[in-house]
Amino acid sequence: MNKNDNEGSFVSHLVELRQRLINSFIFLFLFFVICYFFSEYIYGFLVEPYAQAVKDDGSQRRLIFTALQETFLTYLKVSFFASFFITSPFILIQIWKFIAPGLYKHEKLAIMPYLISTPILFFLGGILVYYLVMPLAIKFFLSFESSGLTT
Repeated sequence: MNKNDNEGSFVSHLVELRQRLINSFIFLFLFFVICYFFSEYIYGFLVEPYAQAVKDDGSQRRLIFTALQETFLTYLKVSFFASFFITSPFILIQIWKFIAPGLYKHEKLAIMPYLISTPILFFLGGILVYYLVMPLAIKFFLSFESSGLTT
């Protein structure tokens, strides 16, 4: 193998990496746009544990926006994180498709259980956080709020 073969191989790897990154960003951007159209509903879904904790507490708390652009920026952030959450398995598949050709068969077989379980555990972790951790954390942080004190 001469120097030109190594350079060609390196350049072909860079071209493939570039294509995988472009695919990932296109998919992320596409879902960002879709999530932005539904950002109000996604925001409502994410705020539901807070609303439930406040309702259970019986107090009259409410979320407020303190700057003119804050609602827009909040919806942008919600859209980005929702699209990233949704596209993470696709991005991981793109990474796998880039790495897999360089692995031996026994290495691919060793990684396969992790490759299959990763997206499943990722979404199960999201469900666990939403239904178990967030309500507990919200109640914990609301317990630090002082009631009726003004400065």
